[in-house]
Amino acid sequence: MLLLPALSARAASTPIDSTALRQARIDSVNATFRYQTGKIQLPEGLGSLTVPAGMRFLDAEQSRRVLVNLWGNPETATEGVKGMLFPADKGPIAEGNWAFVVSYEPMGYVKDDDAEDINYDELLADMQAETRENNEARKAAGYGGFELLGWAVAPHYDKATHALHWAKKLQFEGSETPTLNYDVRLLGRKGVLSLNAVADSMQLGLVQSQIPAVVKGTDFAQGLRYADFNPDIDEVAAYSIGGLVAGKVLAKVGAFALIAKFWKVILALLAAGFTAVRRFLSGRSKTDEEPALAYSETADNGNPPAEV
Repeated sequence: MLLLPALSARAASTPIDSTALRQARIDSVNATFRYQTGKIQLPEGLGSLTVPAGMRFLDAEQSRRVLVNLWGNPETATEGVKGMLFPADKGPIAEGNWAFVVSYEPMGYVKDDDAEDINYDELLADMQAETRENNEARKAAGYGGFELLGWAVAPHYDKATHALHWAKKLQFEGSETPTLNYDVRLLGRKGVLSLNAVADSMQLGLVQSQIPAVVKGTDFAQGLRYADFNPDIDEVAAYSIGGLVAGKVLAKVGAFALIAKFWKVILALLAAGFTAVRRFLSGRSKTDEEPALAYSETADNGNPPAEV
């Protein structure tokens, strides 16, 4: 049970609107982020991303804070993250929020000649089995398991744009609503740009409505495009199209969860006050400063409270 000693003491003399207080904490965290719009140059000279109307971009450092500190994803799931795209009216902590995670994997040139030959039903069954096996590693690392329920959108490849699309429906432990992971992979000369939409499963239509603009506005730099491949000097990826679809599940413990620890974060903020927000901003650990309020080591469900 989280303890709120200072709040309890104040409650004896001054009534507190808990809903308003909670919203104030949420607004305080959301206000710590600095977004960009327009044409964004991706890190390491990879290319550019033009932010679609109605969305805004968060850089790599802030995105990793969202994914790990606020949404409770493993550090390993954030490798190669270059930023995130959020709806302009939704912060990282908000009801009905969702986002695209933009990342890059320098795996080499992915051949697309197997795109029409893959049995995606068989591939799904293999991925589901691998997911169940990987859950042991997730739980050993302190994260809840999840089930791959099936395709929300079956894999399909657009040869003209060298874009691979698919969407998985995931059920995370402790979450009542399935999470949607919609993947778009843009193939390049030396690797793959990933646009991974993390959303509630009911937001599939909303995500799909933004994908054409996001794909159209994302470009590899000259010399790094798929058509720039030189077979004499360039490395060919170990993955083919089918391997890309399965690769995230097979290679990593993590799959992005949408605010899997949302209410634990809010409770921890209420317990720790605005010191927690300052610590989140600075990236300092609890030992680097005096805590504003004391709280217990475990939440109601017996797990450590989410770090902020």
